[in-house]
Amino acid sequence: MVNRAGPGREADFGARTARLLLDIGAVNFRPDDPFTLTSGRKSPVYIDCRKIISYPAARRAVTAMAADLIRDAVGTGNLDVIAGGETAGIPFAAWISDALDMPMVYVRKKPKGFGRMAQIEGDLGKGARVLLVEDLATDGGSKVHFVDALRRADALVAHTFVVFHYGIFPKGVASLRQMGVALHALAVWRDVVDEARRGRDFPEAALKKVEAFLADPEGWTP
Repeated sequence: MVNRAGPGREADFGARTARLLLDIGAVNFRPDDPFTLTSGRKSPVYIDCRKIISYPAARRAVTAMAADLIRDAVGTGNLDVIAGGETAGIPFAAWISDALDMPMVYVRKKPKGFGRMAQIEGDLGKGARVLLVEDLATDGGSKVHFVDALRRADALVAHTFVVFHYGIFPKGVASLRQMGVALHALAVWRDVVDEARRGRDFPEAALKKVEAFLADPEGWTP
């Protein structure tokens, strides 16, 4: 299950996040020279959520929306710790944990090769209920990896949050669902395309090529 928005104040999170990403130049449409995603897939679209860290107003807005979504969709009473995934999830986890006044840890992609050989940094007690935070999700692969690491440390993980979810690879969401983990996101590609069309941020021909990819990402070719 992907929770993206709810009633009332959350209803416009997708559009607001999409506009913010477009305004700071985090949205990349390149249908004629596609990007290669970490999964190896070719994609004519790419979101660089890391750019948010350079824009104070944008990061405050994202943090406020994230905190509201987490309060409504998860409930802070159901959480003990916010965990950031290395590397891009760490700043977002820090801002969100501060906004929610909650402890934070971060999870390495693999244990460091010296000292305590730790994979999780910070104070994580056994049985702690953890929200995993990353900047975005494509097919959900890294989320599975981080959830496994947290659970090996005896943490309870039932929720993960991202600013942006590609929303086009259902197998990734299914993998998380099978692990008992719900994915929460502020925006997906449909939000960005709709907002880009409203704001005329990209030529219509480029938007149509992007929509062709979103409709069939597995079968898409440049």
